[in-house]
Amino acid sequence: MADPTEQQERRRAFVRAYTRVQAPPGLPELRLHLGGEVTPLWQLTEAELDREGVDPPFWAFAWAGGQAVARYLLDTASEVSGLRVLDVASGSGLCALAAARAGAATVRAVDIDPFSVTAIGLNATLNDLDVQVACVDLLDDEPPDVDVVLAGDVCYERAMAQRFLAWLERASAAGARVLLGDPGRGYLPRDRLVRLAEYELPTTPEVEEAPLRVVGVYTLR
Repeated sequence: MADPTEQQERRRAFVRAYTRVQAPPGLPELRLHLGGEVTPLWQLTEAELDREGVDPPFWAFAWAGGQAVARYLLDTASEVSGLRVLDVASGSGLCALAAARAGAATVRAVDIDPFSVTAIGLNATLNDLDVQVACVDLLDDEPPDVDVVLAGDVCYERAMAQRFLAWLERASAAGARVLLGDPGRGYLPRDRLVRLAEYELPTTPEVEEAPLRVVGVYTLR
């Protein structure tokens, strides 16, 4: 069995080797380890893990929905200041980092990809922010006791969107404020949401239809 510490060090080395530290578009307050093109990094990830069919490297890009949530939190710090925040499907940790920068009391970021967990840790250190990180799928469990739940760009597949929205509605029913960022994905349940803000943001060319998208920040009705 591989040593967990050695695996973590390998992932840290991988993230550092194949990304560049830069501020996401429109978010000069934060810096991330960001990749260049999706497909080459995806292939490198498969080679590193010695298997095919792994998830895309969501952790290496500032996706439009996450950018919008992060910008909204930095502009509207009262949404999270002094509160307990959970960022689900955190990817690079962008939303979690913005919440921490905006003054959240505690921030927890979770993702099912170990590379994401590694990247979030590196990005938190890079920004001198305190973010708790866990590699876990929370969607089959009852939502934890937090004040705010963040979700950036999670409606890109039908089954995933349905699963996320059902869990987010349970979180809302338990008393959490849900903030969801989305650039108009086909599976976004607009009739169940209230738009709080919108931004015109640059996107990742390989996976988006246009270089700029109007991206909304929503909460549940």
